[in-house]
Amino acid sequence: MSTLTQNPSQTQHLPRWRSAVGLLRRYALFILLAVLLAFFGHAEPAFLQASNLLSILQSTSVDALLGLAVTVALIGGGFDLSIGAVAALSLMTSSYAMVVLGLGALPSVLLSLAAGALVGLWNGVLVFRLRIPDMLATLGTMFLLGGLQLIPSAGRSIVPGLTLPDGSVANGSFDEAFLAIGRADLFGVPLPVVIVAALALLAWLITERTRWGRVLYATGGNELAARLAGAPTVRYRFIAYIVSGLLAALGGVIIAARVGRGDVSGGSGLLLNSVAAALIGFAVLEARRPNILGTVVGAVFVGVLLNGLTMLNIPFYTQDLVKGAVLVAALGLTYGLSRGRRS
Repeated sequence: MSTLTQNPSQTQHLPRWRSAVGLLRRYALFILLAVLLAFFGHAEPAFLQASNLLSILQSTSVDALLGLAVTVALIGGGFDLSIGAVAALSLMTSSYAMVVLGLGALPSVLLSLAAGALVGLWNGVLVFRLRIPDMLATLGTMFLLGGLQLIPSAGRSIVPGLTLPDGSVANGSFDEAFLAIGRADLFGVPLPVVIVAALALLAWLITERTRWGRVLYATGGNELAARLAGAPTVRYRFIAYIVSGLLAALGGVIIAARVGRGDVSGGSGLLLNSVAAALIGFAVLEARRPNILGTVVGAVFVGVLLNGLTMLNIPFYTQDLVKGAVLVAALGLTYGLSRGRRS
């Protein structure tokens, strides 16, 4: 009969190795982010200048905001594919309100946010009243809004002096107070960054530190169990979709205020970057679930990567390839190492 022996030195080093792997897995995205910052800073010294770093935060603020919209829906067990279309609708709505209707900044913003909340309510009706799967329902909403936003201006961007389909000319203009939302600074920090940071902190507190957040997570994790425990799961998920619509609409307002026009292509590309930020968040601190902190870190990660590639004059047609490779590497460090440990 043979016996198995184990080298004592191997036994002593095993916990250290597992501890190192655990730390690497937990902080993989932060480590990769630091590597990117160091690499881009070495290759292009201007990358690490404060002005460029603030520019990165400003350019990723809308992606982070829409990522929060996706995250709220994910926490409740849903998936909102319409957030990019909602942002585009809000962009066109606020521009139309000022340029065509002659409304001021506050009424235009409120009208845009109301439109976003209404779309969230609409998505809730499709999912919970008509029993359409959430991805299909919000996909349909995305196409519906994509066509709806083009009708008032006959498919043209909304700018002062625009000739409307009925032959009249829009004599309104963008309110300076409205433009300040996307262009002003607060103590040297772009106002959109301050707004998104405040909303992210509020969302984190609500989802991680309140009963409402715990119930929403329980609903997304196991809706049947949450319902049997007495939680009003449908109401919570309804609210999640409405909040998602509101956040996406605010993102559209910020875009309109930044560019100073109702750009018909202003919402293109928003969905993919925001979904990427939300899904990358699963790997932050090994959360393995949708979470606010992870989404913000994911948005910054994508922003740093795209800005660095642009500053290095990497051809635009290869940037998606590089971005995908780096993101897969980041997620592989988190999930691949974890699988290896279990095996």
